Amino acid sequence: MRDTLEATSVTLDINDVSYDVAVEPRWTLLYVLREILGLTGTKYACGNGECGNCTVLLNGKPVLSCLMLAIECEGKKITTIEGLAKGDKLHPVQQSFIDNHAIACGHCTPAMVLVAYALLQSNPDPTDEDIKKAISGTLCRCTGYTKIIKSVKAGAEEMRSGAKHV
Repeated sequence: MRDTLEATSVTLDINDVSYDVAVEPRWTLLYVLREILGLTGTKYACGNGECGNCTVLLNGKPVLSCLMLAIECEGKKITTIEGLAKGDKLHPVQQSFIDNHAIACGHCTPAMVLVAYALLQSNPDPTDEDIKKAISGTLCRCTGYTKIIKSVKAGAEEMRSGAKHV
């Protein structure tokens, strides 16, 4: 029989929606996002912070949701891959990953897009080295990174050119 810890009620701000959730103190943000709230864009891979595939943004900064307790996130702004698109309109970074064929199996893609988005918020014209440094914590076993770097640069250009993300 499973030991159950007493649940605590928390309010999580995820993609500009407020969720009141009863969480056990040991539950990670990744577990709550995927298993409790059904936001499956955040991927489970290694479970120990090595691959970066579970990356979400916490107050605009990339964090590993497999290492973050959900109760630690109350009062903070959480952004998942589902939060970048506005309705049917993809964010320019999301669209650039599609347009530049930077998606192979797609497992690392949500994390890569969120890391790229965070980078472009602070550095709208990154060099290849800036991009490599930003994505270095997210492992991709399929693409070889070249198309990812190209996608980030294309997304940056689209954002700088004033593409409206409605």
